[in-house]
Amino acid sequence: MWAPQLLARYLEGKPLEIVLEHSRHVADLALEVAGRLALPEETRVFIEEAALLHDIGVSQVHAPSLGLHGPHPYIMHGVLGRTILEGEGLPLHALVCERHTGVGLTLNDIVRQALPLPQRDMCPESLSEQIICFADLFYSKKPGRLAERKTVDTVRKKLLPFGEEKVALFDSWLSRFDVSKCIY
Repeated sequence: MWAPQLLARYLEGKPLEIVLEHSRHVADLALEVAGRLALPEETRVFIEEAALLHDIGVSQVHAPSLGLHGPHPYIMHGVLGRTILEGEGLPLHALVCERHTGVGLTLNDIVRQALPLPQRDMCPESLSEQIICFADLFYSKKPGRLAERKTVDTVRKKLLPFGEEKVALFDSWLSRFDVSKCIY
């Protein structure tokens, strides 16, 4: 698997360890979902690669608690990751980076919250993007808590301040992905 080597070109030390462990947990849950949906092997390979790379953009953000001292705010890690992976010749993986924040960011979200992001929709569109975005909701990058899978109720509570429609989308993924045996 080449994804960890690519991450190591952009991150090192403790930040690399954190992103690798977090991304491995996200990839494992995403692969569980892909397996339950009986997705083809080619799609599963893409899901694993993209899940492992979805946070590569944190290499350029300022998040001292993660040992990151880049110039950009954390909210930008998705668009920064898209730029990195497009530069690496991975345009589909790049879209996963940009579209994985929460359950996705709409143009309205970006404008209403005055986020320092390009003004465009950044919501997961493909099934692979949705699965990775969904899996990412269950894991944090907090040192010491990387392996802890959040409960469904915890995810709902974290999404609720951003609108009931965000929780409804999450709930629709719960139903669509038939994951009750994986996450409860």
